[in-house]
Amino acid sequence: IQIGTRVYIARGTHFNIQASIRIGDDVMIAAGCKFVDHDHGIAVLEQPMSQQPLSKTPIRIDDNVWIGANAVILKGVHIGEGSVIAAGAVVTRSVPKNQIWGGVPARFIKERM
Repeated sequence: IQIGTRVYIARGTHFNIQASIRIGDDVMIAAGCKFVDHDHGIAVLEQPMSQQPLSKTPIRIDDNVWIGANAVILKGVHIGEGSVIAAGAVVTRSVPKNQIWGGVPARFIKERM
């Protein structure tokens, strides 16, 4: 994990890392957020999922991002500079800069002006 300067990480935040997570400067992460940069293999029916290889891709959070309480950021996600992730959102795909996203799965809500 790489954490920039002036980053706030609230209580109860979990980082589950197999690849890497990079957090830029001036990022605010509210309580209860989860970051998971991998998932379990499911392709081979004859083999227990716990024994299949992990699929892992880094997570990147750019500068000046606000992530609301209990949000979940999943593997391969890149959150662009100045974006906001709503409380409780599950982010499964990358978010362009200066956008607000929320929901399960997270979707575009509006541009920050």
